[in-house]
Amino acid sequence: MLNLTYEYRAYPTANQSSTMEEWLATCKRVYNYALAERRDWIQSRKCPVNACSIQREFIYPMDSEKPTYYSQKRNLTAARKTNSFLQAVHSQVLQDVMG
Repeated sequence: MLNLTYEYRAYPTANQSSTMEEWLATCKRVYNYALAERRDWIQSRKCPVNACSIQREFIYPMDSEKPTYYSQKRNLTAARKTNSFLQAVHSQVLQDVMG
């Protein structure tokens, strides 16, 4: 079987390049926020209550739900309505960043 591949190179203008860098920075912020939310929730469940350090660990309420992929995507939809920097990036791109 013969596979043909094509490579295309983009030459963006300075304005396009700065826009793409802003999109990448936004994607990085969304990814890091989602990862930190999951990590903090897990860390709050690992620590015994009588030995937790309030300075180092954020304690989530016991009735709060675990931040899953789908719940974070749902929260992202609500956050896009209030944050203008999230509106600059296409919604499907931000949802792919969550995964």
